[in-house]
Amino acid sequence: MAVAMVSAVRGGRLPSLHHHHRRQMILSSSSSSSITGSWGSLRPWKQLNCLSNSKGFTLLARYSQAQDLFSSRFQDSIQDLPKLVEDIVQTSISTGPRGALRMAQGIQAFIGVGGEWLADISKSENSSAGLPTQMQLGLLSPLYLRRLFERMGATYIKLGQFVASAPTLFPSEYVEEFQNCFDRTPAVPFVEIQAIMRQELGKPIESVFEYVDPTPLASASIAQVHGARLRGSQEDVVIKILKPGIEDMLVADLNFVYIVARILEFLSPDISRASLVGIVKDIRESMLEEVDFYKEAANIESFRRYLEAMGLTRQATAPKVYHQCSTKRVLTMERLYGVPLTDLDTISSFVSSPETSLITALNVWFGSLLGCESFHADVHAGNLWLLRDGRIGFLDFGIVGRISPKTWAAMEVFLGSIATEEYESMASALVEMGATDTNVDSKAFARDLEKMFSSIKDLDTEVVIATAREPATNATAVSANLVVDERQMNALFLDVIRVSESYGLKFPREFALLLKQLLYFDRYTRLLAPNLNMLQDQRISIASNRRSNYRDNFR
Repeated sequence: MAVAMVSAVRGGRLPSLHHHHRRQMILSSSSSSSITGSWGSLRPWKQLNCLSNSKGFTLLARYSQAQDLFSSRFQDSIQDLPKLVEDIVQTSISTGPRGALRMAQGIQAFIGVGGEWLADISKSENSSAGLPTQMQLGLLSPLYLRRLFERMGATYIKLGQFVASAPTLFPSEYVEEFQNCFDRTPAVPFVEIQAIMRQELGKPIESVFEYVDPTPLASASIAQVHGARLRGSQEDVVIKILKPGIEDMLVADLNFVYIVARILEFLSPDISRASLVGIVKDIRESMLEEVDFYKEAANIESFRRYLEAMGLTRQATAPKVYHQCSTKRVLTMERLYGVPLTDLDTISSFVSSPETSLITALNVWFGSLLGCESFHADVHAGNLWLLRDGRIGFLDFGIVGRISPKTWAAMEVFLGSIATEEYESMASALVEMGATDTNVDSKAFARDLEKMFSSIKDLDTEVVIATAREPATNATAVSANLVVDERQMNALFLDVIRVSESYGLKFPREFALLLKQLLYFDRYTRLLAPNLNMLQDQRISIASNRRSNYRDNFR
């Protein structure tokens, strides 16, 4: 429901008149016969003569035109009504009784956030500054919509994260606000986790594991992670367990969102042209993949095969999957020990050159874009570690991307153009990557990109240095960490997309996913190798062997 509303806020247009239509009708008010606007003939002047002023006349004229437009649209779409009804009925049946419960929970969440909005309004009324724009939009504003998503739970938190990662599809205000969509939820009691494990494994837990730590290592909206040790081999593992009821909740919520999207597309051709239903289907497919641990296991195995085929197993790794104690809802993996790439102090104790480790991480990831079936699409600090043995560890393959050779070819040229500041080449690459029905003025586009990138050069990353004294040895430990401002991280590609859309370009979601990962790597570079130029250093292999041919094609 909420995603549909976001898209409607962005692309939906009410059937009001454009300025030149209004002007045409007002000028025609002196005519004694009839009034003609861009949407056909209206009622004779004699029927409108009873109005006492031009304001009332204009209002009635607009109402009549809107009524005619609605009738025309309804006649055009009436043939699709049986299909719509059939789709709604089938979707409702597949949702089952869970749908009614989620509806009740949705109403409760709506009332809760509505109460927050009213409370904030009462505070603002006492202020001389007036009512902020956020409050004027009510629950459709980015702030209150994000709060509503968080109250609605797992599905909507994931939808919010999808909005945050898809600036090619949603307005920048919503993309920026949903960066704050928290994916931290209270832990499920261990007794419930044990029940799920027994059911999924089909045998007593103690027959598989020596022990399972009842305190979770992490608890997100969809899954919970516990440390454990295998019986027999005594290997340390982590177990990722799907939280109870999550699948039913996802199906109910996503079916409801789908129905709303279908109805909106039926009622508004403008929304239909924005492919709202297609977007919802993509979201549904992506989210259902996250709750199918068979899919995540396959992603991990694919990445491990890529490492083996390229001879990279001594440089990087992904956790081994223990298939004998994994199911669709329980994923048992090798436990890797290390630290995030933002823990400078510990990294320096593991390896002599943090810069070399970062270069390894970059080369492995760049190589996976075409060398692997999918690429890791969430390389934030929690998922990219330096292990104790010096290897790079890629964790959590719940979110992956897939990129076509054509898109990556354009992306290569785009990245190379950033490094060399060749803005015409950059513009040509973006035009090749984006879908458009219009002819793009590449030279004007290049000039706009140059202006934008010149302002981005001023962005910087704050590095916080913390010191602590070890009581036993009286030694001082120094650690550094990045203060990662998600709004600043997204400033780059939001601006790129905003400028590109002004030229009619629409990019595939993979473009945003790729650029987001590059921004994460840019942050690691600023911390671990401040003098490294990620896009120009000869030790980093970004381009494929076909780079020069593609580059010639874009000139």
